[in-house]
Amino acid sequence: MQEIKTLPNDVRLICEHVPGVRSAAVGVWVGAGSRCETAAEGGYAHFIEHMLFKGTDRHSARSLAAAMDDIGGQIDAYTTRDTTCFYARVLDTHLDAAAELLAEMFFRSRFDEADVASERSVIFEEIDMYADTPEDLVAERLFASSFPGALGRPILGTKTTLSRAGGDALRKFMKKHYVPSRVAVALCGSFTDEQAGRILGLFEQLEPAAAPKMRPAAYVPGFSLRRRATEQNHLCLGFPGLPAGDGRRFALTLMSTILGGGASSRLFQSVREKHGLCYSVGSFTSSHSDCGLVGIDTAVAPESEMKALGLILEEVRRLRECGVTEAERSRALEQLRSGLLLAEESTSSRMNRMGSSLVTLGSCLTAGEVIERCEAVTAGDIAALAGELLAPEGFSLSAVGRVKSADEYREVIAKNA
Repeated sequence: MQEIKTLPNDVRLICEHVPGVRSAAVGVWVGAGSRCETAAEGGYAHFIEHMLFKGTDRHSARSLAAAMDDIGGQIDAYTTRDTTCFYARVLDTHLDAAAELLAEMFFRSRFDEADVASERSVIFEEIDMYADTPEDLVAERLFASSFPGALGRPILGTKTTLSRAGGDALRKFMKKHYVPSRVAVALCGSFTDEQAGRILGLFEQLEPAAAPKMRPAAYVPGFSLRRRATEQNHLCLGFPGLPAGDGRRFALTLMSTILGGGASSRLFQSVREKHGLCYSVGSFTSSHSDCGLVGIDTAVAPESEMKALGLILEEVRRLRECGVTEAERSRALEQLRSGLLLAEESTSSRMNRMGSSLVTLGSCLTAGEVIERCEAVTAGDIAALAGELLAPEGFSLSAVGRVKSADEYREVIAKNA
């Protein structure tokens, strides 16, 4: 059973005991990601994530890493457009030590200028790595064109914005956005109630402050072509999605699964199995507080690209105009049920689901409750949502590789969408 506790300063803890395991996963979630940045602050949220591992007033970066290895398990972090998460998964005997290390990093990191300069170079390499990975680049450019403004900017930032980021600027950003109402701690696995209380108590020192207003964002149809000397052309198609808290998100999950969520999906069966044009093709969803995106991605030989694009659009149109069968709905539901319940066997997966949900939605459904919501979705619900979201006027396209002219893509889209 999940339990939520709240400190007087508004920091929240969500916890869930899992019988029969020896692991515990704890994560500190902050509702501040790249969309909180101004244009001049691009990449600051992700830079802070890195800097919290570079040493505190008690530990150098080296001794901090040694302290982590001393307790085994895993301590790591990641940044999204909406959130930043610092987490650990350890044996229950090391939970207190892991939580204390996370709190020390959270409150006592040094942001030493020499460390900032060193880690800046590391992030520059990370930026170059993503730029050299066409499947990442094509998705990044789709977001940039479909969400103009803060939400569409790259999570890693740019070399220009990061070159201006010093320790003081990063501390200032952290103080502004790491406020109690945006902080949630998630704890899952083997732990005692006393341990949960101690972990929550570590965050009593976070001083109350008002959270800055989030910059609004909205989906707009985008079009982006980037020429690269690659063996395959990488395509990413987009349509408007749903905000994270929208009640129709369960129908959206089933719709995406039917369209491109597995080997039996419409896109896989058409583009790969029937026509042999790609190795993989699939769909995905991305939801944020006020908007969302439905995406489709694949990579194909340049000479097959237009045929593949036409086939993808044909399946989108068929879903929009004809809906789905009861057999497809039932199959997608079983895929979702299996995925959720299998993930429940991992304390890390549970912790991530609970923390993300609490910091973005303010509450968290159990896996059973999610399954109940999905079971209530009808084939008609999915058809109605497809008719709304997959309309031709909302179509976006990003392509990277030996791309053709914009007119050629627009011609195929007009013919098939």
